[in-house]
Amino acid sequence: MDVLLHVGAHRTGTKSFQDYMRRHAKPLAAVDVAYCGPARGARAATEGRVALQVGAARSRGISTLVLSDEAMIGTVAENIAAAALYPQISAHIAAAVSALDEQIAGVLFCPRSLDYYWGSALADAVAQGHEVPDRAVLKAIAASERSWRDVITDLAQALPGVPIRVLPFEAFAGRPEAFLQAGTGVSAPLDRDRRWLNRAPNLPELRRGLAHRSADGSALPFGMGRWNPFTPEETAALRERYADDMMWLVAGADGLATLTEDGAPIRAGQTLPTGAQTKGHGDEHEERQMARPG
Repeated sequence: MDVLLHVGAHRTGTKSFQDYMRRHAKPLAAVDVAYCGPARGARAATEGRVALQVGAARSRGISTLVLSDEAMIGTVAENIAAAALYPQISAHIAAAVSALDEQIAGVLFCPRSLDYYWGSALADAVAQGHEVPDRAVLKAIAASERSWRDVITDLAQALPGVPIRVLPFEAFAGRPEAFLQAGTGVSAPLDRDRRWLNRAPNLPELRRGLAHRSADGSALPFGMGRWNPFTPEETAALRERYADDMMWLVAGADGLATLTEDGAPIRAGQTLPTGAQTKGHGDEHEERQMARPG
């Protein structure tokens, strides 16, 4: 049985993908694909749950098992505390793999434009009870030199010889069946009941949540849409860093990973299609996309 690890990253539609896999268990089983991941509403999968699901898939003769759990590479809280992307990814992956009595056939990884990733991560953290980050924290995040290239490099070192397929969020947002098909090669069932789960709260929702727990929301700007906590200069720096990551991936990622856009691996020397290079998709855009019937 081939075990594929879908390790996130966070804030890239992971919960929506997991929901898609649960809802399409029967048609996926027809093509010998099974899903294993956190229980509905849970933030991470327990070792016992994973062991049971892996055993059940093996006993059914399933050929491909997709284990989807973004907690395998760390937590958003760790990222915020370190003002850097997944600083403990090597230890987390080593622990996750050691708990599996299976050989890993491949890894699926979904990066996202850094300004949108951090904006979404911070908004979700505030909604979960964290304080609104101050200017020093935001400045440190924007200035961090650690990017998706470093995360992917650490992932490759932690799993030597395991193929890593990188599927950018901008190319697959709102299309879990396309993500699955591009990541596994199976003919994935069309999702006709698209759901956008765990979306980042917008500014009014954040203000209401802070007021409900009597927390200070004065640091939030006025407005009704998505919260961008960064200055224009910081936003530009984060987007430039993501563009550098994409260029590295397009150039071959030092042989560590394969970049895939819209189902076709991108070869060294190619450029990403328009709209998938450095453009980040806002959560409000994603919500509209997900609400559209398939």
